[in-house]
Amino acid sequence: MTAPSQFRHPVVSRRTAVQAGAVGLLGLGTNHLGAFQAAGGSNEGRTGGTAKSCIYIFLSGGLAQHESFDLKPNAPDGIRGEFQPIATASPGLEICEHLPMLAQRSRDWAVVRSLTHPTNEHTRGHYYMLTGRGVDNPGFRGDRKANPTDWPSIASTVGDALPARNHNLPPAVVLPERLVHWSGGVIPGAYGGQMGTKRDPFFIEASPYGNPFWRGAYPEYTFANETKKPPAAADDRVFQAPNITLSPDMSLGRITSRVDLLADLDRQRGALERSAGTQRYDEHRESAISLLAAPEVRRAFDVTRADAKIQERYGRNSFGWSLLMAYRLVEAGVNLVQVNLGNNETWDNHGEIFYRLGNRLLPPTDRALCALMDDLKSSGLLDSTLIVMASEFGRTPKLSTLPTSFHAAGRDHWGAVQSVFFAGGGVNGGTVIGSSDAIGAYPASNPQTPESMAATIYHALGIPHTAVWHDDTSRPHSIYYGEPIPGLLRA
Repeated sequence: MTAPSQFRHPVVSRRTAVQAGAVGLLGLGTNHLGAFQAAGGSNEGRTGGTAKSCIYIFLSGGLAQHESFDLKPNAPDGIRGEFQPIATASPGLEICEHLPMLAQRSRDWAVVRSLTHPTNEHTRGHYYMLTGRGVDNPGFRGDRKANPTDWPSIASTVGDALPARNHNLPPAVVLPERLVHWSGGVIPGAYGGQMGTKRDPFFIEASPYGNPFWRGAYPEYTFANETKKPPAAADDRVFQAPNITLSPDMSLGRITSRVDLLADLDRQRGALERSAGTQRYDEHRESAISLLAAPEVRRAFDVTRADAKIQERYGRNSFGWSLLMAYRLVEAGVNLVQVNLGNNETWDNHGEIFYRLGNRLLPPTDRALCALMDDLKSSGLLDSTLIVMASEFGRTPKLSTLPTSFHAAGRDHWGAVQSVFFAGGGVNGGTVIGSSDAIGAYPASNPQTPESMAATIYHALGIPHTAVWHDDTSRPHSIYYGEPIPGLLRA
């Protein structure tokens, strides 16, 4: 594919070089900084859609279709939920009452109500939906470990297939954290896999992984994973957008004063000077310096210091800050941004589902997602930015209760059907693709797969259907394993 960047980095001051020593403190994945592709944004060889960027919002845990985009008000008790459907701006399209802002903007988005795959397992479901492949690769064990034999992620595929449009930023970014299971295992599917680690997406870890038994959009919308077994300590996570003064990896417990911080940077500066000697900085280090020096990069990351009115529109919480960062990264030229809304399995509501969705999860999502769409629209970027929002699976049609953990009912894992949200990027707004049956258990019409979802993303971004990626031995591998979802994108 595209060769690594051949541009020359700007001459940098000693001070900026010292700041580059903080890269290891920023929570940034720097393993492939030296492989950033050249800027330019050429459309040469493009086919299909006209989008330049994609924001893939991933709701880890499993969004309940019955409580979001596919309500079943006429279903029997025990299946029908407590939430009421409301009309949207598109005749005949109804969604959950707790998504009122999205309802007002329905002409800009569509929903696919019939995406299906064959697993109810969290790890495997993540893997299918993050790679766009609804089958296991040979040797896949589902053991919460990213392996070099895994399918490449959608993020890695897009990052490899498209030329970068900003030489200070990688082509594919994941934020605000990696998906880590409560047991400590890393969820596979978000990495380069067979492409190699150099084509991993760039991870911005702005949301430090704290107590995994706290969920939600902190600090405003947190809740205990199991109500009857709450964590002993309060949720003390602090969203720390990466910058050169304080990083997610440097919690108050590690860096207790400015003196400690400066001493740490001094140590890194000394190491830099000793290793560099009179020679040029290597490509990796220069790329890091370039990244730190770019004003658009600092602005994109520094969302917690954004104008108060902007933060109010998005929400002063991890969901709002994450989608604001995604907007700024797209504005700055990143091709794909994957946003993990909620720490791993936040949306896994086996109990008290109506309280959690109605009070803790849907309101901040509605607010932040609509602020993102509004900003993209007002800046003229909505038509060139595809937004996709999905989970690893949907939820069971039948309500159930785990009496040892929760006070009220929830829904369990269900891979047979889920609703997937699409907006901008050439999407036919106000459209419903496919349907589920009367109780929201299985596709009733027009079933879609992870492969068709991924193909839609690739097609919208103009990646040719014949495109391939090459492994380290120069063997070609197909990018498309399905067809774009019919009727979703404008012709």
